[in-house]
Amino acid sequence: MPMSPSPLPMAEDAGAILTIDLDALVANWRYLATHTTARQAAAVVKADAYGLGAAQVVPALVVAGCRLFFVAHLAEALAIRPLLPDGAQVAVLNGLMPSAEPACAAANVLPVLNSPDQARRWQAHAQALGRPLPAMLQLDIGMARLGLSLDQAGAMAADSAFAQMVPLQAVLGHLACADDPADPANAAQLAAFRAGAVLFPGVPRSLANSAASLNDARFHGDILRPGLALYGAQPVTDARHPIRPVISLQARVIQTRDVIDGTGAGYGLTWRADGPRRLATLAVGYADGWPRSLSERGAAWWNGHDLPIAGRVSMDSTIIDITALPLEALRAGDLVELIGPHRPIEQVAAQAGTIAYEILTGLGHRYTRRYLPLAVPNPQEIAA
Repeated sequence: MPMSPSPLPMAEDAGAILTIDLDALVANWRYLATHTTARQAAAVVKADAYGLGAAQVVPALVVAGCRLFFVAHLAEALAIRPLLPDGAQVAVLNGLMPSAEPACAAANVLPVLNSPDQARRWQAHAQALGRPLPAMLQLDIGMARLGLSLDQAGAMAADSAFAQMVPLQAVLGHLACADDPADPANAAQLAAFRAGAVLFPGVPRSLANSAASLNDARFHGDILRPGLALYGAQPVTDARHPIRPVISLQARVIQTRDVIDGTGAGYGLTWRADGPRRLATLAVGYADGWPRSLSERGAAWWNGHDLPIAGRVSMDSTIIDITALPLEALRAGDLVELIGPHRPIEQVAAQAGTIAYEILTGLGHRYTRRYLPLAVPNPQEIAA
């Protein structure tokens, strides 16, 4: 008989605590919704709302007024559909695998059609049901990942039977280099998107991800699709925008020890003390999404001090050098900051040799998660 999953520990017993500020997340969405030229701000909540918990994030955004959500897979759409009020929509960015059309249509989910094959299968299911089935359509504007070519889009636009059975709710494109506003690829992709979107007159246009939403209004279109910025990370290289941090991560000290000159620490003994040192072992490791690539590159923070990682990050623990602290400053059970106001997620990602997206979506499920309460909503804001 399979074992039931163990309940998460209470915060006072947890090895690490992940705090998620839903008020900050909603503030970020509202900023994007009101400081751009787009008519509508959607929310990308794929990968369990970037690892922060779609079951908590989606209702908070619904209360704030968001009525359009994007996920990557149909299973993700089916999971959040019950959380949405009448009139709200969820779209599947990857489109549908063959034979998934009945489940998608039954749940009133919008597929994003990325190929002629996906489009024809959706049209065929609409004809089998005897009623139109709305969808969105994505153009490949130079990323070679998903979407119809300009020629394929032209053929689709000329097909009156397709237009009758598949009313398009939006035409999408995706920018490859929006995090660098100076990259010439942005202008080239914008031109390609416009050339494809004009084939579908009157259909809303959606091109802007988080970075593009915060940049030139030419990219805003009708529907914004922010993801990363909602979750508190800066999406634009070498730029700061009024995006509020959403998460903080604290790890608890398991034990401390004094070591002598030459003592090795961690797997492989890649770190050795260059004199008498004091170390602390934290109850977090790569099984929790704390990257192994932070070995001897990252740090924790406590009371004004950066505390460098000593040796390799292990599966369940990480050693830090606390020699700079006063004796007995840190004890077993105390918390240190891994991500937060003194260790921004962008800095952690850079030290790990990756991007904030990967840090967010890799956050493990062993953390005790604390969701800061959402402020009491204005009734006008939650009206359908």
